[in-house]
Amino acid sequence: MLQGLIVGQLYSQSLPFKDLAGTPPMGWNSWNWFGKRDINEQLVREVIDAMVSTGLRDAGYRYVVIDGGWRDAKLGPNGELLCHPLKFPNGIKPLADYAHDRGLKLGLHTVPGTHDCGGDPVGGYGHEEVHIGQFVDWGIDFIKLDRCQYRDEGGWTEELIRELYTKWSELIQATGRDIIFNISAYQFREWNPGISHMSRTTLDISAKVTGGANFVDEKPVKNFLSVMTIAEQNNEVAQYARPGYWNDPDMMVTGEQGLTLEEQKAHFALWCIMSSPLFLGNDPRNMTPEEKDIVLNETAIGINQDPTGQGTCIHRQGDTEIWAKKLSNGKTAVLLLNRNPDERVSISLNLPDMGITGKARIYDVYARKDLGTFSGKFSQHVSPRSGLFILIE
Repeated sequence: MLQGLIVGQLYSQSLPFKDLAGTPPMGWNSWNWFGKRDINEQLVREVIDAMVSTGLRDAGYRYVVIDGGWRDAKLGPNGELLCHPLKFPNGIKPLADYAHDRGLKLGLHTVPGTHDCGGDPVGGYGHEEVHIGQFVDWGIDFIKLDRCQYRDEGGWTEELIRELYTKWSELIQATGRDIIFNISAYQFREWNPGISHMSRTTLDISAKVTGGANFVDEKPVKNFLSVMTIAEQNNEVAQYARPGYWNDPDMMVTGEQGLTLEEQKAHFALWCIMSSPLFLGNDPRNMTPEEKDIVLNETAIGINQDPTGQGTCIHRQGDTEIWAKKLSNGKTAVLLLNRNPDERVSISLNLPDMGITGKARIYDVYARKDLGTFSGKFSQHVSPRSGLFILIE
């Protein structure tokens, strides 16, 4: 039985900052592909160029976010952040200028505790004003604040997590600069929507940098989750997403990171239906035609960017699931998902249960073609570990 198509309840807290996230932010993040070791300023310039030349920028992917690896292993004498002397010898501001000159925006990963995730003592604890002042001076447009490590007595507590993220939020607002604030603290907290534009709802996604992406938890890696585990956890807090704040199920793992082409298509469809921030975790300089066909699909991106809130899983039976998002134009985006690794199965969608009476025209998003007009029930055979992404009018 259908379990409620779209969650209508919206979070009531006031929106943070200016209206910078009326729709889910889109961009690219360096971590999933390059990690901490392989990132450098020349690579960032090449990625910026590729975002323009491949059409990613024009499709809406505007934020280029440098994750771990840009910092030195220590802070400066006044608690200021230092750039890695070998990998980022010219600093961050020239990269921000380079991005801005090409119609893109630049973001940085930083940490609110005492140490970064690799154990270097470069955290913002006690230096928040200094670090945020640097980001403003450099022209930063996006801050990913990653919880990482707090090594003082007692370690992380829920009270301290809330205190520090709220402090960062207020300080960013006080600068007057348009900066997307992304909370990365490995789980959703009910106060996140009131102080951020987007916040992580799960642990990290398994990706190339962790040994390969997984669609389901067949070969689980500690602290790194499969696409479907993340989707399930993100689905649990769907009611909080709305224009101004979006749940963040982590960067995507399209490209040659371990998923099959059909799994990549289902993965991207899920992130679109869940109104997730669309941050690529690939190498934009070297995309296959098949990957471009997925991440540049205008209809899929339009579904993601429709500001009606987060779509949800509305039906589960065995290895089959149905995910749906009601759009502002009256259409409904649906993913018929087959999680079975071996068997092709038939999945049926009862249209009246979705409030669709009479005839409905159904469009295949990835095939870019009409499937015909249907009434009552729509049934389709779906290949193993695959999905049919459709738009119903």
